[in-house]
Amino acid sequence: MAKKPKLQPKAEPKPEIGTQDGEQGASGVRAVDRAIAILQCFTPEQPAMSVIEIQKRVGLSRPTLYRLLQTLAQRDLIEAEGEPQRFRLAHGVMKLSHVWLRGLDIVTTARPIVEGLREATGETAALFRMQEDRGICILECESRHVLSISRGVGDSSSLTRGSTGKAMLAFADPVRQGALLATIPKSADRARLEEALAFARRHGYATSQSEIFAGTVAVSAPCFDHRGSVAGSVGVYGPSARIDERKLHDYSKLVREAGRQISVLLGFHESEHAAAKRGRPD
Repeated sequence: MAKKPKLQPKAEPKPEIGTQDGEQGASGVRAVDRAIAILQCFTPEQPAMSVIEIQKRVGLSRPTLYRLLQTLAQRDLIEAEGEPQRFRLAHGVMKLSHVWLRGLDIVTTARPIVEGLREATGETAALFRMQEDRGICILECESRHVLSISRGVGDSSSLTRGSTGKAMLAFADPVRQGALLATIPKSADRARLEEALAFARRHGYATSQSEIFAGTVAVSAPCFDHRGSVAGSVGVYGPSARIDERKLHDYSKLVREAGRQISVLLGFHESEHAAAKRGRPD
């Protein structure tokens, strides 16, 4: 257990605080703003910092900074460790994060992004969630074309089929991948799927043609949660008569960006995870 920080500045005067009600209120608002700035100055690249490093980032006087650090430490939002002393975010921040994550509604959160994907492509856009060995459609914005493709909310299929399934399977843990690949009886079919999954890991998206519906082309990208685990996929699908190779390539960029945006909303921080997990653009 990390020791609580000892945050008494040495022989430095405390700044004067106004005594009028308005001044006290303004001072309180400033204190909240400054405390938030301290919490936000920690990054994945620099999770622990000295008082001097924090001071450079937030621009506060040493007495004010010590006072705020003491308050944050009492609330278990900051902790001190080591000698010389360095500060990092404490478990109280994780509690707040957990509350936020528990209240997160992925469909409501992702809907504007999926709708935007439908408007940008003119084709049906959908969000899928990974559940055991299947992908389940949890949000679908159907194309406005007379000729359109729709799977419908609640539709599910194996992760080994379709671009939405392959986009998830490519980034799933190796044990799950191996178990699903073992269910494919023909070695040639298994080899093709392995090649498709390798492509998805390299480029960050998966494609399919006539795998779910005959005459359908689809492209999908993975979505990741706050742990960096694949949570689902977002994709576009439509008739092959409208989606040629050029459009497929253009749509791949759009679904990757949609997947990135949804992942950020789910708490994913790409800098905290290996780039290979998401793949890299062409």
